[in-house]
Order: sequence, then structure tokens, then C-alpha cells
Amino acid sequence: MRREENRHLHIAIDGPAGAGKSTVARRVAEKLGIAYLDTGAMYRVIAYKALSEGISPQNEEIVTSLAHSAKISFGQRDKPSVYCNGEDVTSQIRSSDVSRAVSVIASYQGVREYLVGLQRRVAAQGSVVMDGRDIGTFVLPLAEVKIFLTASAEERARRRHFENIQTGKVSSFEEVLADIEKRDRLDSERIYAPLKPAKDAIILDTTGLTEEEVIEKIVKIVREA
Repeated sequence: MRREENRHLHIAIDGPAGAGKSTVARRVAEKLGIAYLDTGAMYRVIAYKALSEGISPQNEEIVTSLAHSAKISFGQRDKPSVYCNGEDVTSQIRSSDVSRAVSVIASYQGVREYLVGLQRRVAAQGSVVMDGRDIGTFVLPLAEVKIFLTASAEERARRRHFENIQTGKVSSFEEVLADIEKRDRLDSERIYAPLKPAKDAIILDTTGLTEEEVIEKIVKIVREA
């Protein structure tokens, strides 16, 4: 990677639900020795808080207000952790209920504008690998490297279903696939910052690739950029 000394390196990794963005982005950041920000977790925090407080995900005004009041932070001591107002919500934000609610909440312009502001402030502080749905197109449009991870809906559902089995979450493959397809539709059709590859993004289909193969491909792309 040839860049001006002291210039921040921003790597945007986008893609649909279940493409493996979070794990891959975190590992890429580790290999490059730079920070990592899971923007999807931020939206999940808002979805979790809304559900835990009995707020309907369909109530845009109240959900947006909730987002503005939530203090989201990340920890890296023993393992990556997510906190909201001081509470460790790492496990809670990965529940099936949160997964079903997050795309609706992430479609609200007020929620996205507020969280995008936080994400950009993180990027302004130094080099970072950031993953999400609109990092390369909207959050960091000038990122030096943009990757769009994808895979078939069936492959992504298979991976997510396997993760659920490993963590003890009860779900059928059919339920996971239906959720994936619904999230794809909501993310792609939303009016504000929809899911789509940036014009200058490198599209990487991960179907049939191991996690390590995907990581090595991205690290190679970064180092050759």
C-alpha cells in the first residue's frame, strides 16, 4: 500500500446480510494493524433497545429519538464487545428478533444520519476498516479501498443457520433464508442510502470460499492498492 505518510487508510467493506462482513472486516483490520468498526452492530443496538423497551420498530419518530440518546461503545479486551449506555449487549443484539427488526430501523433517515455522523468521526481519527451496507457509497465515499462482499442467499442462510446452531439459537434453515431474503429486499429498496456496490468497489463473491481465503484476498487487494 503506497500512500502519503500520516495519511489515514480507510477500507470500506459492504454487502448483504450474512455475507460474513463483520468477521472478515475484523480479521482484516487485525492483519493490517488498524482499527475496526462494526457499523451494523450500531443499528442492531438501536433495534435491541427499542424492542427491550417495548417500542415498535415501526414507530420511526420514537426510534429516531432513541437512537440519538443511545451511547454506543465497543470493547476489545477479551473479545469484541458492544455496549449501550454501559450495558454489554453483545449477545442480545444477535437475536432473531433483532435481526428481523434491524432493517426497518436502519431505513429511517434520522437514525442513519445520526449514526453515520458517529461513524465518520471515528474515521476522521485514524485508519479503520469499516463494514456495513453503505460504507463505500455513503459513509466513506472517498475510502481508498472498497470491497463489496456477496454470496447467494442460500449460501448466506446456510452460514447464518450454522452460526445459530453453534450458539444454541433455535431456528430452521427455511426461517433463516426467509429472513435473509426479506432483509435483502428492505436494504436494497430503502429510499435513503440503499444497499448497492459503490461504482469503484471490487465485488468479491464469497460463495465456495473459506473465511481465510476471503481475508487473504482482501489483504492482498489492500496491499496492492
